[in-house]
Amino acid sequence: MANLLDQLAGMTVVVADTGELEAIKQFTPQDATTNPSLILAAAQIPLYQDLIDTSLRDSRLVIGADAPAEVVVLEALDEICVTFGKEILKIVPGRVSTEVDARLSYDTEATINKARKLIGLYQQAGIGKERVLIKIASTWEGIKAAEQLELEGIHCNLTLLFSFTQAVACAEAKVTLISPFVGRILDWYKNDTGRDHYPGAEDPGVISVTQIFNYYKTHGYKTEVMGASFRNLEEIIELAGCDLLTISPKLLDQLRQRQGELVRRLNPFDPDPSEALFSLSHADFQQRMADDRMAHEKLDEGIRGFSKAIETLEAQLAHRLGELEGEAAFAHAAQEIFLLNDLDGDGCITREEWLGSDAVFDALDTDHDGRLVPEDVRGGLGAPLALSAAAN
Repeated sequence: MANLLDQLAGMTVVVADTGELEAIKQFTPQDATTNPSLILAAAQIPLYQDLIDTSLRDSRLVIGADAPAEVVVLEALDEICVTFGKEILKIVPGRVSTEVDARLSYDTEATINKARKLIGLYQQAGIGKERVLIKIASTWEGIKAAEQLELEGIHCNLTLLFSFTQAVACAEAKVTLISPFVGRILDWYKNDTGRDHYPGAEDPGVISVTQIFNYYKTHGYKTEVMGASFRNLEEIIELAGCDLLTISPKLLDQLRQRQGELVRRLNPFDPDPSEALFSLSHADFQQRMADDRMAHEKLDEGIRGFSKAIETLEAQLAHRLGELEGEAAFAHAAQEIFLLNDLDGDGCITREEWLGSDAVFDALDTDHDGRLVPEDVRGGLGAPLALSAAAN
């Protein structure tokens, strides 16, 4: 008898949930998906340092020799996401999902522009739009951005999806694919109830994806359902037959090692009875999300988490760019000084947050507005730090 992974691949499109190229090669998935946390993890692996360095150097050429490091890093973020995507597409025969900066999740126009740029970078590399899914957070603004992008032939994967409400709005927007987060829904319920285990069929994340799947198939929506963020094999087994499942290398390996019959649980041609068809206005969406404590808490948490991963990656890229351009001491020190004093992480330092003397704060605050931004710290400390670097 075939192992569970092979059986699953016969009824569901298996997607590798990783940015690690070597892990993708092991499992021959149809598609692959990444997010900022996965790219950040992959960026720590020495094997991929050349990809990172190439993206930084290319970004410097695009932005210009005199551009500030932070502008180069912003360009490099896009380049790196696409670079990993291009490498993944050399391995998988299907599609790769590349995520829009999570910090744009509540800005429809900025999300559209970023998606167009990412697709443009892929097209410059000779990769067609049909092989790329643009990942966007399932806020109302993100869904509206995806609706416009789909009209332009840019296919979207709506991520950080935790509720039936989000799923209905995505289907109405005619997005290509949604990624309900099974495991994160389970996490919330376990934390909220104190219950430490849910059998597969009772798992709240499994129940949520099953409800969405049956609704889509009953009413003829073309939007595909891709279960994501799994915590255990039971969740995957209970969703066998779903359109797609994106699975971590660890769980893919467990599926490959396990024998036994895998029963189809979800059937697109014979869905279980579902809710009546309905539509959502913006006000309806907002009210339903506000009433669903799990969904709005996990959505906000997910956006914050992905944003933090991007910010951490930015800091590492700035440090690496400094090393490549011979300014490691300056870049690293200025970055560390700013992060140390920006206590609330809002991108500026007030006098109350500043851990040094008032005299130094006043010297750095050249425009006398009572706050320091990264440019103030780099500008004020640039000369002594550069001299220190040269002396060493």
